[in-house]
Amino acid sequence: MNTIPTLPKRARLTGSWALAALAGLSLTIGACGGDEAPKKTAKSAAKKPKTPAKAAAPEISGVELVDAAKKYFSPLPARADNPNNPTSAEKVALGRALYYETRLSKNHDLSCNSCHMLDKFGVDNEKTSPGHKGQRGERNSPTVYNAATHFSQFWDGRAADVEEQALGPILNPIEMAVASEDSAVAVLASIPGYEKMFAAAFPGEDKPITYANIGKAIGDFERGLMTPGPFDDFLKGDITALSPDALQGLQLFIDAGCVQCHTGPNLGGIMYQKLGSVKEYETEDLGRFEITKNEADKKAFKVPGLRNIVKTAPYLHDGSAETLDDVLNVMAEYQTAKGKLDDDERRHLTAFLEALTGTIDAEYIKKPELPENGPKTPAPDPS
Repeated sequence: MNTIPTLPKRARLTGSWALAALAGLSLTIGACGGDEAPKKTAKSAAKKPKTPAKAAAPEISGVELVDAAKKYFSPLPARADNPNNPTSAEKVALGRALYYETRLSKNHDLSCNSCHMLDKFGVDNEKTSPGHKGQRGERNSPTVYNAATHFSQFWDGRAADVEEQALGPILNPIEMAVASEDSAVAVLASIPGYEKMFAAAFPGEDKPITYANIGKAIGDFERGLMTPGPFDDFLKGDITALSPDALQGLQLFIDAGCVQCHTGPNLGGIMYQKLGSVKEYETEDLGRFEITKNEADKKAFKVPGLRNIVKTAPYLHDGSAETLDDVLNVMAEYQTAKGKLDDDERRHLTAFLEALTGTIDAEYIKKPELPENGPKTPAPDPS
């Protein structure tokens, strides 16, 4: 297993947010009387009380709502650049090739794209992903799209950025299972085509094929994996970009306090949090505590981004919520005093979440022709 670095402690919320608003998501109109209760008569006693009618949802003004939304959200950037890893066309091209490169795995059968499929919104739709010899880890593989906007990487935040994150699975014995950094470098150095690509991506370096440069190249490619969609158009002023149901869902999302955790350009990825404001979510995974050894971090995880959420099932760190309805039920049960959603609330929230589905740049993610093996390229090792 690769060594897990300890990162500086990040800001966290307590987890108890907007319960008053959540408790009253669906109000019913009750009868109002005077100080005295009415006297019963035989006739009135025989009548069955009428069920109070549910209040109709108020009409939402898109003009007013977009101003409110801008307090919590922002459009996705074209790229999430890293000043410590300046971008270049050559580096992006190298990173794209390495993202699809199966020879960066022990048995030459796995790549970044195996678990984070770029044509499937960056996931494999598995509860946990299969790695070397079919082994599976304990956590769900999150989407790589828009991930560069997050303040840290992995569910427990053990990597500071996508450049560091890209290197973790290569040496993980459960995932790609390469023996060492030197082994990974040696494989790429044995492939003639990569010598030229690394030299172009890292000009002026005597030995450009390094383990750190593998991460820099993949990271530079991933920083362009952005999926703008209807919600971005709305935030930029096109109030027709969201349907009436989606507008209702966005208003509910704000009023219910979801924005206490799911905010920013990716609607998440800016803090660590424990699931369960009103009821503890049972999990044996200690989350960020495994990195910090801080008691307050037990069972805390990075809040996931919600972009493309309808395409990235299953959900939660353990992949236990199989469908969008499942995860909405979990959030209602563990995060709200009310404990459940009614049909209208579910429809409105679903419509809003659907508006977070963006567009994949097919040309940007197109798999390139990878360099051929050299005479000294190691053979696959299934052991």
